[in-house]
Amino acid sequence: MSYEKVTQVNNGLIIGTKQTVKAMKNGEVSEVIIADDADQQVTSKVSRLANELKIPCVRVDSMKKLGNACGIDVGTATVAIKQ
Repeated sequence: MSYEKVTQVNNGLIIGTKQTVKAMKNGEVSEVIIADDADQQVTSKVSRLANELKIPCVRVDSMKKLGNACGIDVGTATVAIKQ
């Protein structure tokens, strides 16, 4: 479900952990998607911040599939959908 949602968003995606955290702090994010196979040290900050800011956080199984859904050739640990 979430892969399809990411695929349907054209230019409202924020790809990568650092950019996701920055956008979350700026109040620009409506939803966060986190890959379960990503390093927990990398994703835990995003997950905690999403919880604190009450931003819906969805988990998917694969960084590679998440990257492909974003239209990039590499995997990504986190993706944010802009409001």
